This record gives sequence, structure tokens and C-alpha cells, in this order.
Amino acid sequence: MASIRFGDRLVTLRDDLSVLEALLDAGLEIPNDCRAGVCQSCLMQATAGPVPEDAQAGLRDTLRSQGYFLACRCHPRHDLEVRLPAARPMRVTAVVSGHEYLAQDILRLRLSTGAEFRYRPGQYLTLWRDERQGRCYSLASVPGRDPHLELHIRRIPGGVVSNWAHDQLRTGDRLQIQGPAGECFYVPGNPGRCLLLVGTGTGLAPLCGILRDALHHGHWGEIQLFHGAAGPSGLYLVQELRDMARRCANLHYSPCVLDLQGSPCDDVEVGAVGELALSTVPEPRDWKVYLCGAPRLVNNLRKQAFLAGTGMDDIYADAFVPSQGLKKTA
Repeated sequence: MASIRFGDRLVTLRDDLSVLEALLDAGLEIPNDCRAGVCQSCLMQATAGPVPEDAQAGLRDTLRSQGYFLACRCHPRHDLEVRLPAARPMRVTAVVSGHEYLAQDILRLRLSTGAEFRYRPGQYLTLWRDERQGRCYSLASVPGRDPHLELHIRRIPGGVVSNWAHDQLRTGDRLQIQGPAGECFYVPGNPGRCLLLVGTGTGLAPLCGILRDALHHGHWGEIQLFHGAAGPSGLYLVQELRDMARRCANLHYSPCVLDLQGSPCDDVEVGAVGELALSTVPEPRDWKVYLCGAPRLVNNLRKQAFLAGTGMDDIYADAFVPSQGLKKTA
């Protein structure tokens, strides 16, 4: 018989019981409703042990890849260690290993941790200034390829954390981080699928992570990357991405601005980045779509992509909003 570890409790699982039934019989409070795999209120995450495929039916691939499953449909043959999705990871100490500017108001902050920090490129972590003040920033780095965690932090006027990161943090400083979180990342297994990546501002950070991770896993399907800004000064990593596109025949990179603002720019498209993306890919029916950055762009483009034929399960969105509590900031 398999056993289920939930926190400090170890529950033996009889063959005729689901994980949900076993935990409830042991007196544990597990959210549930339909018990038929429809409402998904009994969603849990396995942190150790193999999850039966049937227990993940109907879940997005980003959830399946992180070990999420429906407890009411889970009949494991092997031991599992599980937790509720609301369980937040502990804060860990990180050291600033790099502090440089990618643009006038965009900081590339690199962090190192003493222990392994497991994440997927494109997810985000919380950067804590002190016990109460923290902000969420997306990861542009790729584990196994980069020895550090990389964040792109735009200076927000009056932003407590962003200005602290820009003006006070220096190489060697220690701070607290927490995470990761988020479902906007690449899932290996379908290397020929076309990918559409669209972002504004530092929404480029998670898209860079997703792009590099896809290429690292041998993705050979067409990849269209669109990065938008108000003007040329808001674009960054342009040369690096152009060089990458020259090396990778399946990658097409399009920097876009609303207005050239009097600056001569070669190979920069002028117009709204979302409109330019969908004019290039007008029928994204079989594409996976990743949207990161300004909420208006993300919400509008998610709707337009869906109406153009993209399934909702194939649209991954991460909207960056003004700092309120622990919401994402651009």
C-alpha cells in the first residue's frame, strides 16, 4: 500500500481510496466539492513521488509539469508527498552577483543562492526589501545554463522596491527572495509547435527565459518574438536578440515602437505591438501564445488570440500591474 505524506502527517492509503478520501478519513481538511474531477477544488501538488496520469486529466500542461493533480481522482501505486497549492515556499537568502543597466531605467539584477533554487524560466519570484515590502519580478535566466537568477527591474516613479534595487543594492549585498510562482513557462514535449511571444517593457524578461529554454530543449517549430515599447529608448537586448535570430533559423525577432521619437532606427517596426504580432500571425489556431507586460496589451491580445482560434489552454499570460501588495510590476 502507498503512503501519503501531508505536512507532518503520514497517511496509509488503502487500494480502494483516493488521496482525497484517505486524507479526509484521517481528519485533515482538504478543499473539495464534486469529487468527480470537474470542479478542481481538490487540486493538490506532489512534491515527491510519481503522480498517476489519470489524476492530471484536464489540467493545463504547466500545472501537470509542476506536479499538480486532482486528489479525488488520484489512486497512486507509490508513495507521495503532497501539499495544498496555497502553501507558500519559505523565503531564502540570495546574494547580489550582478548589477548593471540594460537601458536607462531597466536594471539587470543577478542573484545567487547557496542552495538550489528550482524554477522554470518565465516564472516569477518575490524580491523582499524588508519583512513587509516585496515585489514580484519575472525570471529571465535558465537553470542549468545560467549560474544565477536574472531579473529585469524597471524603475517605477515612487516605487519603493524598484528604486531600492536601482539605487541601493550593490554586488555582494544579501537579501530575501521567495518563490517561484506562475504558469507562464515553456513545457517540453512538442518541439514542432509554433510559438508566439509578445511583450512590452520588462515583459521581455520572462519571454527571454521562455525563448532560451525552448531553444535549449531543441524546439524547432517557428518562434515569433515581438517586443514593444513607446519609443526606441524602451527597447533593450536588441542586438543580442538579433544575433540569436541570425543563429536560429526558426526564430524571428521584431522590436516595435509606437513612435520613433525622432531617433533613426533600423529594422524597428512602428505600431502597436499586439496589432503587428497578429498581422504577422493572423491565424494562431495551432500556436502556443505567451503574453507578458502591460495589462491592457495582455488582456486585449488574449481575447484577440482566442477569437482568432487559439485555445484558452494554449494562451499563457502574465500581466504586470502597478505595485499594490505583491502584484507584478513592470
